[in-house]
Parts: sequence; structure tokens; C-alpha cells
Amino acid sequence: MRQASYTLSHLKESDRTSLLISLADAIESHMPQILAANAADLERMSKDNPLYDRLQLDEKRLLDIAAALRDVAQLPNPLGEVFSAKTLHNGLRLRKQRVAYGVVGVVYEARPNVTFDVFALCFKTGNACILKGGKDADSSNRAIVELIKGVLHEHGVNENVICLMPATHEATQQMLTAVGYIDLCIPRGGRRLIDFVRKTARIPVIETGAGVVHTYFDEFGSTAMGARIIDNGKTRRVSVCNALDCLIIHKERIGALPQLLAPLAQKHVHIYADTPAYRILDANGYTAELTEVTRDMEDEVYGTEFMSLTMAVRTVDSLDGALRHIRRYGSGHSEAIITDSEHNARLFQQQVDAACVYWNAPTSFTDGGEFGLGAEIGISTQKLGPRGPMGLEALTTYKWLIDGDGQTRQ
Repeated sequence: MRQASYTLSHLKESDRTSLLISLADAIESHMPQILAANAADLERMSKDNPLYDRLQLDEKRLLDIAAALRDVAQLPNPLGEVFSAKTLHNGLRLRKQRVAYGVVGVVYEARPNVTFDVFALCFKTGNACILKGGKDADSSNRAIVELIKGVLHEHGVNENVICLMPATHEATQQMLTAVGYIDLCIPRGGRRLIDFVRKTARIPVIETGAGVVHTYFDEFGSTAMGARIIDNGKTRRVSVCNALDCLIIHKERIGALPQLLAPLAQKHVHIYADTPAYRILDANGYTAELTEVTRDMEDEVYGTEFMSLTMAVRTVDSLDGALRHIRRYGSGHSEAIITDSEHNARLFQQQVDAACVYWNAPTSFTDGGEFGLGAEIGISTQKLGPRGPMGLEALTTYKWLIDGDGQTRQ
């Protein structure tokens, strides 16, 4: 793959654009084959599995993927951009120019759409990609990679700029220890996968994905707005990493809780509530499943990324209480506050340590497409390097270019 990656630097931008548009067209013309492979994967997974929704492809999702590829194709390419320049006192002229990493490895679970996203972003930025998908999506991933290789062949591009590893645990270990062969590894999945990658990797890693996501309904929050935001954040797609896991509510607004959760009750969301929240929901006949959180349950409940129609509720006595809860249980992904107080909103945004912090909007917007990046290779939750949705720019590093006129150093 290292040799194949070198060939990408010679491609014109028009060639990259043309190939990605051809791939989008191929998705639409090969839908039956992709959906048949995906159906084989779905047959092996229970519909009750939280990953089922992530695994499932349908015609609409494939059309959305094709549209995203066309968006990526037309985006300005950061590759080759000079984003800093200066001349030293000795006359040396310095520039910082964006360049490809080289070979990017991605380890991911039951999300076949990631195969398209990773290839498109890597190809656009001149990176070869080596993929290690989960066994749950292996048939889908193999059909997708076969399609991509076919388009590469039609355009005269080395097919080895993309490689799909076997869906085995051993293959993951091989990737993570491939020093000198893979320049960067990006895991996309749950906490167990990310922890394994962090502990095993001998190559650079950017952590993405796992999210224990909160929304704080402040003392000055709008009930009508809050109900819409909570519903969208929790139920739009329950299996994605930006889905709401815990609603934190100010004790002075506990009376609004039945209204805030009414849309969730209609969608049968199971609520784990602390005692104050449990009492008012129980008294007002919350119609879905309701469980009181005892002290010995707190760490398990509030530290869980549910990825299902399940949500926790925690009552606090102040904004500081909400901040303390998020510091203890948050994962640095996405957090939100619902309030009419700009002072409280700005304080929340300043104090919360997360990649994306919202005021009066749901965390469901944490997405590369929604942020205008075309697509994303992941949501980085770390502080070193890229943070939040990772688009094209995040897949480039830089090098210094130095021009001289024969200067020598004393």
C-alpha cells in the first residue's frame, strides 16, 4: 500500500473529482448488489441489537451516500495549500504546506457507510486507506470495496490505494502494530474498541466515536423548545454516537419534565431517572418503561452510551451541578444546554470540555455533513490534533518548505 499511495500524489484534482462522481453514479447503478450483500449481514444480526440500525443500508441511505460523495468531490481540496509563510532575518523563505499522511488505517464496527466515507476523504486528500471492518458488516464491506476497485480500474488508478483486511481480531492487531506501513490509525466504534486500539497500537492513533452525550435543561429553558431538542437528540437515530444519553435538569424546572419527555413516551423510550425525576414522572403517568436510579446504580447508568431507546435523567441544583456531572461522566464528544440565559449558555460553553458544545440545539448536528465537511472520517474526542468532525483538512499533515539563496548557518 505504501507504493500505491505514492501514485496518488500525481493525480490532478480534476481526476479526483471525476473518479468520486463516477463512484457516486456506480452506487446508484449497483444498488441491488450492495443491498443483497447488506441483507446477508442483516440476517446474521438480531433486530434488537443496537448496532442493527448502523448496519442497515436501504435505497435512501445509499442515495444519501452518493450525494455525500458528490459533495466531497466538489469541495476545495486542502492538499497542497500553503497556510503559513514568512521570511527569516537571514533571507530564508519558509512555507507550511498541507500534505497527505500517506496510508491511513481505519478500524470500525458494523457501519458499512464508513467504507465509502473513508475512501472518499482519503482519496480526495491523496491518502491510501486500509480498512478493518467488523465481521457483522463483512459482506457489505466486501461488496463496497469491490465496487470501489472497479471504479479505480476504470479510471486507471492503482486499485491498491484501498485494502480491506479480514474481519478478524488478529487482523486488527496486525494493523495496530504495522510500524512503517501505516501512518495513522483511526478507530470508529464503541468504548471497548477504542480502549483496545489505544492499549495495543504502536502507530499514531486519533480517538473517535464513543460518546456519553448530555443535554442540560437550565432553570431558564423553554419547555416547548426543550421538548423538540430532547426528542431530536434522543430519537432521530438512537444508535449513532451523537445521540442523547442523559438529560440533566435544574431542580426548579422539574415540573416541566413530563412535558419535556412526552414525545419520548410516545416512542417508548425507557427512562432511568433519579428519585426527584422518577417521582414526578411516575405521578404524571409516564407511559413508557420507567426505572428509579438508586445510588449503587449511578455509575453504570450515567456512564453508559445506550445506543437504544433508553435515556437517563439526572436532577441538579445549579449550573455548576450540571457541569460537575458532565465532568464525571462525559466523554468529550458533544454536550448541549437549553436556556434563554446567554450568560448561562456562554458559561456552559466555556466550562464544558467537549469537542462540540451546543446552545439551544440538539447534539444530533454533530456530523461532518451537517458541518459542511461533505462527510467525516470520525468525530475526534481527543485534544491533540483534530477535534470534532474530521473532514478533508483533518486528513492532511504539513511539511516545511524552505527556499534559500546559498545561506549557511554559523
